[in-house]
Amino acid sequence: MQRFKLSSLQIQRSHLYSFRNLHCYLPKLFSQQQQQTPLENVGPICSHLKSRSVIKFQGPDTIKFLQGLLTNDVRRFAQSIAEKPKTSNFPTPNVSPVSEPPMYAAMLTPQGRFLYDFFLYRPWRPEEKLDTTGAKPGEEGFALFADVDFTVLDEILECLRKYRLRSKVEIENVGNDYACWQRFGGQLSSKSSSTEDPKAASIGWGGAINCAGMSATQGNHLGWQWYNDPRLETLGFRGIFPSNTIPPLVEADKEADERNYLLWRLEKGVAEGSTEIPKGEAIPLEYNMVGLNAISFDKGCYVGQEFVARTHHRGVIRKRLLPLKFANGSGKEVVQKVTPGSEIVDTTSNKKVGTVTTALGSRGLGLLRLEEAFNASGTLSIKDQDNVKIEVIRPDWWPTEWFPERQNHTSAA
Repeated sequence: MQRFKLSSLQIQRSHLYSFRNLHCYLPKLFSQQQQQTPLENVGPICSHLKSRSVIKFQGPDTIKFLQGLLTNDVRRFAQSIAEKPKTSNFPTPNVSPVSEPPMYAAMLTPQGRFLYDFFLYRPWRPEEKLDTTGAKPGEEGFALFADVDFTVLDEILECLRKYRLRSKVEIENVGNDYACWQRFGGQLSSKSSSTEDPKAASIGWGGAINCAGMSATQGNHLGWQWYNDPRLETLGFRGIFPSNTIPPLVEADKEADERNYLLWRLEKGVAEGSTEIPKGEAIPLEYNMVGLNAISFDKGCYVGQEFVARTHHRGVIRKRLLPLKFANGSGKEVVQKVTPGSEIVDTTSNKKVGTVTTALGSRGLGLLRLEEAFNASGTLSIKDQDNVKIEVIRPDWWPTEWFPERQNHTSAA
């Protein structure tokens, strides 16, 4: 696997990861490599997610504060170690016997529209492991880390501090100290099963491997680790690591440009961040956030909860985010012909079916009406570009009740 680079196209960091405009910067090499080595046939590969940053919550009111803001049930992080099943049987001195998986959640407007997404991680507690000298780390107070969208980092911090009021929780930008990484690829699961504890779903502290003997080469002496992506297993592994270290299993020939991870998500039909999920506009259920384990319907009240609950219990979602493939009239994939915001129309009726929300090469995501998306096969195209046809892909991770034929049956019943 070759390393993907943009050495001739160094772009300002503040603009590089605005995915609405990312198509403008794609080099020819990337599109050629994309066609020659599909991601389903390679892996595992790793990407440093420079589009994401890290913030830290610390203080006795951390759980209470986040519980009232986010769509998922954050109280899981407050459970004591005695309440959790063991996920490692190795008696190595610095390995915790439990592994707390991360959580995916969203923050909404009072009207129930999407604002920001969060990947929450709970660092090891002092009573769970020893440090490298055999003593307790001694970190004071309860803490959580959050992997968030870098492009709206300042907005997120300002919004969180506005809601903090008198809560005893400190909110700190630690993006310079920590980095976000994703490990993915079509061959990942088959290569990981023999070395990872399926319960821990991690590599590093807490996994069913002798980490004491591997920490020097894998860079995991601080206890940071890979976890199964909390949204979908098929997305691979995710983690945050100290920015001055190389994460475990990241080798020179296995590190790839972040756009490969974006392409991997597009093929699965998963959006991420406040650009791909329009801030202040997107309805969480239309962006499949229930199926991505981002929403709890048992946790009680949070900002925007009433709208989400009402939409969910109504039972029928007419529009959803879908993975798309762009091709010409002969079926050959076309690259760099579609931009986010392009309208998708049914050529037989000339009616609008949906909108492209994200595009990269010949793949994209679009918010489409389900009935027309699945029944108008072969007749969808980009408005005013009849030579660009749209192929809608049926995600294999969707529950059957999401498909229009099932929804029609349920409505009739």
